[in-house]
Amino acid sequence: MVINLKKLIGQKQFVYGLIGLFIFSTAYVQVANLVNTGPIAIAGTNTEQKVVALTFDHSWGNKFTPSILETLRANDVKATFFIMGPWALKYPEVAKQIATDGHEIASHGHKHENYGDRTADWVKNDIEKAEAEIKEATGVESVSLVRPPNGSYSKEALSVIDSLGYKTIIWNIDSLDWKNPGRDVVIDRVVKRLKPGGIILMHASDTPQQTAEALPILLEKIKAEGYQIVTVGELLQNYAEGGLKRH
Repeated sequence: MVINLKKLIGQKQFVYGLIGLFIFSTAYVQVANLVNTGPIAIAGTNTEQKVVALTFDHSWGNKFTPSILETLRANDVKATFFIMGPWALKYPEVAKQIATDGHEIASHGHKHENYGDRTADWVKNDIEKAEAEIKEATGVESVSLVRPPNGSYSKEALSVIDSLGYKTIIWNIDSLDWKNPGRDVVIDRVVKRLKPGGIILMHASDTPQQTAEALPILLEKIKAEGYQIVTVGELLQNYAEGGLKRH
């Protein structure tokens, strides 16, 4: 079928339709921008550089933490540990070791409950309790990143987190290690999902029983893919030239 563009453009209805479509599109973008204003949950960064942030959530137990720390030390890799306040107080020596090894200390809250289901006051209280506990256990004066338990948050929770001087960090590369799907599955899930500016989610708690075993192989494979591994703080500061990825 041949379309006569000159004939179409000459018709008033066609021209008016194009103008209307342009106005509607412009208005839609403006409304979308208004809706998307305010604090965000960060899933990664927009960068062309081959770099990823490695993160561990830690809420209970100490069965695998020493092995994980030893592997990171042996591979000269610094990660971000999102730790819960009560865990830090129960294992202060381990919490301090994480900081001493040069890893980034971040908050995973006081109670492992969904921020998305809680009031603003509850979220504020939870974060402030965790902040005091983490500071007491690790000696780290300033913690600026928080990962809501289960990745659950609401717009209200994001506002509270931002008001306390924190950034909300989620992820866009999920190892699903907490499901214990098998060492090789954990490794393959991460490697297949590698992307510049990505944030990898893993766990250092006792529930994932294959993370410590998978980690040495995973680090080797990530590096073999040409990726540099950094902390979340480094990712946001040095590798976000194209902006942040909204969760």
